[in-house]
Amino acid sequence: MTITSRGSGGTIFVQGGGGRNLTDAPVPAQVVMSVEHYGRIWRMLEKKVPVRLEMDIQNKFHDEDLNSFNIVGDITGTDKADELVMLGAHFDSWHTGTGATDNAAGSAVMMEAMRILKATGLKMRRTVRIALWTGEEQGLLGSRAYVTEHFANRTDMKLKPAHAKLSTYFNVDNGTGAIRGVYLQNNESVAPIFQAWMQPLRSLGMSTLTIRGTGGTDHQSFDEVGLPGFQFIQDPIEYDSRTHHSNADVYERVQAPDLMKDAVIVAAFAYHAANRDERLPRKPLPQPPRGPAAR
Repeated sequence: MTITSRGSGGTIFVQGGGGRNLTDAPVPAQVVMSVEHYGRIWRMLEKKVPVRLEMDIQNKFHDEDLNSFNIVGDITGTDKADELVMLGAHFDSWHTGTGATDNAAGSAVMMEAMRILKATGLKMRRTVRIALWTGEEQGLLGSRAYVTEHFANRTDMKLKPAHAKLSTYFNVDNGTGAIRGVYLQNNESVAPIFQAWMQPLRSLGMSTLTIRGTGGTDHQSFDEVGLPGFQFIQDPIEYDSRTHHSNADVYERVQAPDLMKDAVIVAAFAYHAANRDERLPRKPLPQPPRGPAAR
């Protein structure tokens, strides 16, 4: 099946490959082409002019080994070292570009935040852990597998001992734009805490808290088992209009100054969370899902 991209001016978006969950029904194989080329073929066919296409498509199916991996690293804490603050981003990407803004940018921010925390030499009470996830584009597979193994299985909500030891998880996955705030995921209790942490960061443009949640990325794996998981709010730049899952998702679209500031903000939040007397407040535990969502 051949379809046209919604992009124009040479931008080709490829993101209609079926559902993101392993239980979703398969869809026909697709070839996506630019709207300009698609339009020319359409006009020729309308005028009964024969069209001949030649394609050389090479696919590889990995039937034998479907295993993947996450990348995890720690800065060990002091008196509360058995408790965790986690930072994360996904490092897998779509094939049309090189994944620069989705999500090498987020991965780089989290690695730089860890470097900053390490370089300062400041002691942190809780262990700070970075996790770079794979399989996010296929349905949050890497982070969900990690959460299931260490904290809780969302299908039955049976909690593991480590569930009580996680203070919070912070995620970056909305492109190359500057961080402006945090989605609170309907966790009202953390608002005054984050508001205080944001005060020294206002000169970097960090000023917004919204009670609403956002989806489509790895903080959901934590939130759906009752753990405080948060996604930062970022300037959209060209994310939805140009680079998200497109052939324009390349290094030249990355805004390095914004990402440098983002790393400082993430490092500050991680530091505060690691040294706070109490773990961050939580929402009530969710009930196990029913029906298809439970799979």
